[in-house]
Amino acid sequence: MIFEATPLDGAFVIVPEPIADTRGFFARLFCATAFRERGLDPHLDQISISHNVETGTVRGMHLQRPPAAETKLVRVTAGAIFDVIVDVRAGSATYGRWFGTELSAANRKQLYIPKGFAHGFQTLAPATEVTYHISCGYAPELATGLRYDDPDLAITWPLGQAAVISDRDFAWAPFRDFSPVAASHD
Repeated sequence: MIFEATPLDGAFVIVPEPIADTRGFFARLFCATAFRERGLDPHLDQISISHNVETGTVRGMHLQRPPAAETKLVRVTAGAIFDVIVDVRAGSATYGRWFGTELSAANRKQLYIPKGFAHGFQTLAPATEVTYHISCGYAPELATGLRYDDPDLAITWPLGQAAVISDRDFAWAPFRDFSPVAASHD
């Protein structure tokens, strides 16, 4: 696995290194030892899937506050997304900055998202499926989010406005009213 640092401290794009032969290829997608060697949280408690019917669907920008803050490892198993994270960690040098990258079934890249980041995506193809490996279970009382189209964040979505978005995701408060997430100590 190749760990490519993003401009946001602690977040990585992970690229598999296939070993190919006449049958096809084999590649590691996760290795707890490799994660620990880089100071990344290897604990994954839950695996979830998101199926998205239409191109242009937006999910996000989601996160959970401590003590249920989540580390996520995101991968696309069908279709493609523009995956986005926003640093919302109190005192972070990159607070309020975003990073986006294309994840697809074809490129097999993953995005490692540490605690203290909001996460969302826009589908780039119909029938897109996204798999999340998450460090803890869902805690609805600690769930929060950011508007995907907040002008203060100025996220550049490749397909512009959301073709499909939930009422909940469309109703998040402005970023200027968001309280930063306390830094993690684990």
